[in-house]
Amino acid sequence: MLAADHRLRRTDAFRRTVKSGRRAGSRALVLHLLIERAVDDEHPKVGFVVSRAVGSAVERNLVKRRLRHIVKEFMTTLPPSSKLVVRAQPVAASMTSAELRAELARCLRRVGIADPLAAGAST
Repeated sequence: MLAADHRLRRTDAFRRTVKSGRRAGSRALVLHLLIERAVDDEHPKVGFVVSRAVGSAVERNLVKRRLRHIVKEFMTTLPPSSKLVVRAQPVAASMTSAELRAELARCLRRVGIADPLAAGAST
């Protein structure tokens, strides 16, 4: 589970990240990464957007749980004080965790996080 201090919860933080952050998309995920000025002891924060288009409440919660677990593996590759919003596309509900992990790694590389899988993020 992703630690509480690593979760992006405030609406204004989501909006700022989506509006001002670097964007990368794939068929299953869209990532927005905003790297802010480093503040002492501030951790990277991650938020998730899984709309009704993804499926029923059960399917959406499953997708969110999978994404939280996968993103936890990549937290060490994110810069301090960064904000990451992960938006799931409808196809994400039919993908395996391994496929979602590969999609996330590809999107992270595209927003400028250098080779996240090589940094020990793979399982």
